[in-house]
Amino acid sequence: MGMRRFIIFAFIYVLFVMPCFAIKIGLQTQVHKTFVGASTKAQIIDARTNKPLYEMEKMKGYELKPYHGIIAIKIDGQYRKIKTNQIIIKPEENGFVSVKRKWYRGHFKIINDNNSLTVMNDIPLELYIRGVVPSEMPSRWEHEAHKAQAIAARSYAVANMGKRGKYGYDLKDTPEDQAYGGASVETVQTNSAVTETEGIVLVCQGKIVPAYYSASAGGKTVNASQVWTKDLPFIKSVPSFDDGVKKNGHGVGMSQHGANNLAKRGYNGYQILKYFYANTKFARLKG
Repeated sequence: MGMRRFIIFAFIYVLFVMPCFAIKIGLQTQVHKTFVGASTKAQIIDARTNKPLYEMEKMKGYELKPYHGIIAIKIDGQYRKIKTNQIIIKPEENGFVSVKRKWYRGHFKIINDNNSLTVMNDIPLELYIRGVVPSEMPSRWEHEAHKAQAIAARSYAVANMGKRGKYGYDLKDTPEDQAYGGASVETVQTNSAVTETEGIVLVCQGKIVPAYYSASAGGKTVNASQVWTKDLPFIKSVPSFDDGVKKNGHGVGMSQHGANNLAKRGYNGYQILKYFYANTKFARLKG
């Protein structure tokens, strides 16, 4: 066991210093109203001044809507004006916030921009990855496949920080970026995979790579130029080990079905990633 651990970690070679491990995920964009709640009491705070504005009751739903450049909240059947266009909803310690019938860790930031609301989850990176792995890969799959997924998802997220900046957040919560279901989708097994790979990312030529992946490649992954405009040094076409599964997705990078099949053959998460991504090494993020 000790030798196996040495082999795995011998090539995690460098530390990338990240000034902030928080990431903002867009849950709703430019909607005309939203419904929020919290598992504990939660403060509504003016995001501009950090001034507390209202205390939400636990396990009670609230409707928010844009109103003349600010935000209105419906309380006991009546709308009240919140005199700011940007609020933060912050639950008590270990509390969760809700939207779209899901629970999320961290807190919400809600902005009235051009008379529509954008709702985002401001959350530590590792807690975000907890909500990605079981959204992108079935929780019943192999543990080493989950570890490969966690590292790929973390790498993609860090490499794409600010991708959706025009909306005020980093990434969407859909497969356009990465599927993300918050705390509602977490499982013991997938959380363990995230914890065991904490902070580890894929690196090529000194940069963290956006580790593209798709559900299945239909027998063989493709070079990036077959989907986008040019090849990438960390992408290579290889047998995808997902034979019998219809192609689902762009086919660039890791095949998720292939990763699960390789895990069944005894590959660990790091070996799976080294198979699907060329010219890569592993690094660990450090704040």
